Amino acid sequence: MENYSLFFVGMVACLISFALATLGIATFYTKYVPSACFGNQDQGKMIASVGDALWGNRIVCGKIFTMTCMGPQNPVPHPCIGKSVTVNIIDHYPGCPSTIDLSQEAFTIIASLVAGVINVDYK
Repeated sequence: MENYSLFFVGMVACLISFALATLGIATFYTKYVPSACFGNQDQGKMIASVGDALWGNRIVCGKIFTMTCMGPQNPVPHPCIGKSVTVNIIDHYPGCPSTIDLSQEAFTIIASLVAGVINVDYK
């Protein structure tokens, strides 16, 4: 009976975690300074810029997002590497059609650069 209880608790935790994730589209960029949130202060390489839908007049500055590649946005087969990456939101990319623009270094942790654009979930 105890094994079934642990299994049930594990399943509920997985479902809650999945329910809290948000789907989006990610690309990558290479110019990190200056940024809308931190000016000329270098924030490292595990960073991201957000499009208009998430920007909220700087509400996301300094927020930490965990990104996971979910699949291609274009004909590139199997772009995902199978890992997640944690990034700090440092910039706004006005008019950006993607949800999140990852640093090139962060993008390569979760997907092949050849893909260019990927589906992601983030939380």
